Amino acid sequence: MLKKRKQPLLMLTVLVISTAGLVYELLGGALASQRLGDSITQFSTTIGVYLFSMGIGAWLSGYVTARVAETFVHVELATAIVGGFEAPILWLAAGHASSYRAVLYALLGLIGTLVGLEIPLVMRIVKDELKFETLVSRVLTFDYIGALVGSLAFALVLVPWLGMLRTSLFFGLLNIAVALLSTFILADLIRRGTLIRLRVASVVIAMALVVVFIYARRIEVLGEEETYGAQIAYAEQSPYQRIVLTASKGGVQLLLNGNLQFNSIDEYRYHEALVHPAMALAAEHKHILILGGGDGLALREVFRYRDVEDVTLVDLDHGVTDMAKRVSLLRRLNHDSMLDPRVTIVNDDAMVWLADARGRTFDVVIVDFPDPNNFSLGKLYTTRFYRILREVMRDDTALVVQSTSPLFARRSFWCIERTMAEAGFATRAYHTLVPSFGEWGYVLARRVPFDVPTRLDVQRLRFLNDAILPTLFVFGADTGPVEVETNHMNSQALVRYYDAEWSEYE
Repeated sequence: MLKKRKQPLLMLTVLVISTAGLVYELLGGALASQRLGDSITQFSTTIGVYLFSMGIGAWLSGYVTARVAETFVHVELATAIVGGFEAPILWLAAGHASSYRAVLYALLGLIGTLVGLEIPLVMRIVKDELKFETLVSRVLTFDYIGALVGSLAFALVLVPWLGMLRTSLFFGLLNIAVALLSTFILADLIRRGTLIRLRVASVVIAMALVVVFIYARRIEVLGEEETYGAQIAYAEQSPYQRIVLTASKGGVQLLLNGNLQFNSIDEYRYHEALVHPAMALAAEHKHILILGGGDGLALREVFRYRDVEDVTLVDLDHGVTDMAKRVSLLRRLNHDSMLDPRVTIVNDDAMVWLADARGRTFDVVIVDFPDPNNFSLGKLYTTRFYRILREVMRDDTALVVQSTSPLFARRSFWCIERTMAEAGFATRAYHTLVPSFGEWGYVLARRVPFDVPTRLDVQRLRFLNDAILPTLFVFGADTGPVEVETNHMNSQALVRYYDAEWSEYE
């Protein structure tokens, strides 16, 4: 029988295993979102598979009829192995797209089954020491507290400080600690020979986890180099996304959560087309607002204009803006624009910042957000967002929005244009070829109707000139307007369009 003084320690193990179980679940969803996109879908499916597997584990616990304490420790050791190595395995599997989902759901299913076994076994161990109602209330209380601890710690502490791989390995070590502690708490319930083997196994598994923890950074680099086929020049896990800068003969590339943001070979075509038509349309260039664009490349183009007095750059992720100021590869590309005294960098959600910025107006607004491949980004392409954006514009303010590809994501492109029009803007869509991306689109806008700009205010650009500028606004039969829904906050038709269209090319 379990001594009463050991019951608090056993409740502590419930807290730890509950926290670990939730973290493994969150890791699966986060890594699936990075690799497969569409965070809503990935978290929904990973949580569903995980909870279903927990149900299987709980059901299987009913077949444990003898040596319950031994089985519990074995389950903890198995959870430490599978859960601890979950993130490293998924990280290395990311380079093999065809098998990634199979590996992901197999791991989630196995971890969920093991976690589902844990709590019923603990309850079986202490059932003779507590009344049923007390047993259930205490175990479930610690279980739910552990879930809260895991969810808060994952986002606020673990991922920002440890990263995905080391978070997984750290909780594997916590499961080992639970297993080892349990061999002492439950020593009276475990056969002596088995007790020794369990303790030795705990130490061996802990050593393996520690070794991989030490070399986690190298595993990150190996996995990403295999995935991207290039040398990793810089990598960081920010609170919001995985930031990777690669360097090879093919150029310098920035990837956020695996999605290409630019290639140095042809990024000038993208950024010249993004910035200069709007600057040509604007009455003045004194006060500029850039939303997104934390790499500083759009800012580089803005600073070609001598009359620019100040620029406010709002980008959510300080990891990106800090990289653009510190990493030499990127500083050379952005011409140290992020260090110019005329720029004010704000790390905030653009929608939140705009809501607080009413009363200010700008001459040019450049919106350079990542593509709307999830609902968090999709909100920045809605009628609500554009109506808030109107409040920092005058009638002569020029606005430009990067708008994905009118060729590969035609409905998505025209959905953005239609949404801006419904929000009250006069719009002119245009496009250009960026080899790394293909045919790429933008929407130029004002609060009042306007004519297409025909002359640039700067010369000697690498791509754009006065002859090319008007042709950007001409669309072929395969890229022209199509009937689409407007992108509202509550429905986000754009994200559905985007996911459906780009998935055809994966």
